[in-house]
Amino acid sequence: MKPFESFLAPQFEEYITYRQSLGYAKSPLISHLKILDRYLKSRNIDQQILQPLFFLELRSNLVVEARTVNRVLSSTRVFFQYLIRRRYYAENPLQDVPPLPENAIVPFVFSPEQVEQLLPAVCKRIRKDWKHFLTDMAIYVAILLLARCGMRISEPLRLLSSHYRPDDGTIYIEKTKFKKDRLIPVPNDVQTEVENYLAVRKSLCSDYQNPYLLAGQNQRALTKNKIRSVFHEAVKDIGLSQERQIIGNINFSSPTPHSLRHSFAVNTLKRTKERGKSPQNALPVLAVYMGHSEYKHTIKYLKVIDAPQRQGLVDIAIFHQGK
Repeated sequence: MKPFESFLAPQFEEYITYRQSLGYAKSPLISHLKILDRYLKSRNIDQQILQPLFFLELRSNLVVEARTVNRVLSSTRVFFQYLIRRRYYAENPLQDVPPLPENAIVPFVFSPEQVEQLLPAVCKRIRKDWKHFLTDMAIYVAILLLARCGMRISEPLRLLSSHYRPDDGTIYIEKTKFKKDRLIPVPNDVQTEVENYLAVRKSLCSDYQNPYLLAGQNQRALTKNKIRSVFHEAVKDIGLSQERQIIGNINFSSPTPHSLRHSFAVNTLKRTKERGKSPQNALPVLAVYMGHSEYKHTIKYLKVIDAPQRQGLVDIAIFHQGK
């Protein structure tokens, strides 16, 4: 990691170490603090008490989206709370700095039919040579878990071999975004694919000691970038690749691996309704399965009813923009 360079560099390092000791991930915190660090350096700010006016100017001068600015301000606000506890500062200069208004975000949603197209497209990208075969197969299983179990992209990558329990068809997920562990049942077709991958891995590398369920290379886990690369190529293969669109005050997201998690939530509740059951009653169960601390977080995924409605919103927005 490139070191911090502003006068707050020692405090940044101290704060990150403190957060890690509590079990928090370094990203996106580091990226947010790096933005502040670069801004401090570019303004030649040196060993002075920062005032609210400085952060109002930072809020106006950052050339990024409003939601990114707000997240930088939020991370910085918590950082200064830490500095107050450590007696570096007496007051939080961001206490009264308001956030910028953000555009509404409409996520990309895969229909069940599109998911059924995507997964074979990912499977076709498994290379058959010795160097890449097992890694590519692991990437396919990881994307399968995103699509069929609504996992976050980091979750299948952190799974250890001991977290998969073949006897009862479950996977144990540790230290989720909300610092909760959960045990989830996996669909039969997913268990079959996991078993197939493990059998191939054992057959080809009987002495393979990688501790991760889905092994990367050199005894390491898979990386998010490998997942994203294969995902986007497969999306392109089935003709769904599209850029994010900003129409008026609405951001229509492009397909990302996280879209599979959105789609899992939307399509699960849609199937519940089609079976004559109450989606409202299903929300608490879905929230637990997806690792949300409260089901109000699950509701945030349900900004559209399904993929056709989402596309309809795009079409309407484009029509009105044209007028």
